[in-house]
Amino acid sequence: MKRILIANRSEIALRIIRTLRMMEIESVAVYTPEDRDALHVQAADHAVCISSYLNQNDVVSAALITHCDAVHPGYGFLAENGDFARLCTENGLLFIGQSAELIELLGNKTSARTVMKQLDIPLVPGSEEQFEDPSAALSCANEIGFPVMIKASAGGGGKGMRRCEKAEDFPAGYELAKAEARQAFGDDTVFLEKYIPASRHIEIQVLADRHGNVVTFPARNCSMQRKRQKVIEETPAAISEELSHQLAQDCRKIVHEIGFIGAGTAEFIVDENEEYYFLEINTRIQVEHGITEMISRTDLIEQQVRIAMDESICDNVQCQGYAIECRINAEDPEHGFMP
Repeated sequence: MKRILIANRSEIALRIIRTLRMMEIESVAVYTPEDRDALHVQAADHAVCISSYLNQNDVVSAALITHCDAVHPGYGFLAENGDFARLCTENGLLFIGQSAELIELLGNKTSARTVMKQLDIPLVPGSEEQFEDPSAALSCANEIGFPVMIKASAGGGGKGMRRCEKAEDFPAGYELAKAEARQAFGDDTVFLEKYIPASRHIEIQVLADRHGNVVTFPARNCSMQRKRQKVIEETPAAISEELSHQLAQDCRKIVHEIGFIGAGTAEFIVDENEEYYFLEINTRIQVEHGITEMISRTDLIEQQVRIAMDESICDNVQCQGYAIECRINAEDPEHGFMP
């Protein structure tokens, strides 16, 4: 592999460029006119102007005219877009991530829940179907028991999500969740989950190659959030060895059974008694990957590229120490703390 296009911008683009330079692989940046002088454009070996970071045809064309071998999507934008992964593959470009089919399967929360149920992975009590009829959704919420979470089926990143404490609040919360899901994902279908109080958000970083090797890393605790966006992340998480072992075992089981290849993160909710429930699997690198790299001395971006090149990964990773990441929320306190 000689040249990789990065279908992203800013911090993650710079992060990928750094690893590619170390691996002696050329990097190609894409940028919109507003980003002409951005750092990732200056740092890359080559750069191509496109109309939008979401314009799939522009991004793929940029990769083709610069004779790239592969595309790394980073996170956000097109990273979990099955159509984009498919378009790359159809044009002879290696997509550094999951297959389009797996992205679509795991990206839809209800289909992912169905798969995990078949694998006997613990799930938060909730609906097995997506809802379009508010009365049917309310009836299901009453069966589950309030409080409940209304979640976008195609959701992620805290978008299209509403907590309802009682039945009287449900119709308004239902409509708000659907509207936000429609705006964020172009899909307004929602499903329901029981709200688990006093819970922690625990996730496991995993790597898997095509040779049957799987690596799980110490759990990350991402419980401290604002507006359902992670603010503080730490690893290792302060959980028992028994729970840590069980989560890792479940991750390995999931990865083997569904044919997951590359880097991903399995996310769980853990209650005050250390009962745990599957939430979702992200099929991309995470924002908080850096703290896992710090304690494991493993370059996860490098591993993504090597797995894409069909190399074997080392499954004997030694982790030591503790790392924490703090995100900054830029908000305007004089206007309702809007971004």
